[in-house]
Amino acid sequence: MAELKTKKNDASVEGFLNSVEHEKRRTDSFKVLDIMKRITGEEPKMWGSSIIGFGSYHYKYASGREGDWFVAGFSPRKQSLTLYIMSGFKHYGNLLGKLGKHKTGKGCLYINKLEDIDQSVLEELITESINWLKEYEKKQS
Repeated sequence: MAELKTKKNDASVEGFLNSVEHEKRRTDSFKVLDIMKRITGEEPKMWGSSIIGFGSYHYKYASGREGDWFVAGFSPRKQSLTLYIMSGFKHYGNLLGKLGKHKTGKGCLYINKLEDIDQSVLEELITESINWLKEYEKKQS
């Protein structure tokens, strides 16, 4: 079984964010950093070379694959600001309808700029996802 390459490391979160070329994306990233720090109560850590994660949890799939991953995280990608919503989106249709301009993938929320969305709805979405993970962990133990 292949080992997960994206792992928590001691690289500088601020150094990484300060290296983001797109000024607006850099500014928005520092705002998301503050939001996630406040919501999670965790200090940010780099995961791989381009993801900032907060906290961690252990997962184990029915296939036997298991590992550790962050509870909440984001990455300032070239195309958009990518937020990782670990619970996925199937339970959050109402929140997504109020969020504003965004796109979603399986567990990724893509935002062009923070002005495009309602930040209080974003905070609620992040909080709900973290609460979902806490329940998931209880069921796993």
